[in-house]
Amino acid sequence: MPIDRDATPQEITSLVGREVYSNNGVYVGEVEDLKLNLDTQTVTGLAVGNLSVELFEQEVRQGQGVVVPYRWVRAVGDVILVADVVERIRKPDEE
Repeated sequence: MPIDRDATPQEITSLVGREVYSNNGVYVGEVEDLKLNLDTQTVTGLAVGNLSVELFEQEVRQGQGVVVPYRWVRAVGDVILVADVVERIRKPDEE
């Protein structure tokens, strides 16, 4: 998410609190923070908490979150859609 200095300023913190879903409509979690590259002024990842127990049982039990690479983000609106790769990584045996 490069910062466009000519566009109307929008706080990147507005992403915090948005729900994250896969392209298939599966709830992944909620954005708690952002991973930034200050040199290039880009968002490189979404720190996601309040995780789906179905997808991230181990992390939920340990009270951890996950970082979803920003390159997996497909759309940002009222919710954030990410590539279904999250599901494939977590459930390879079910396909």
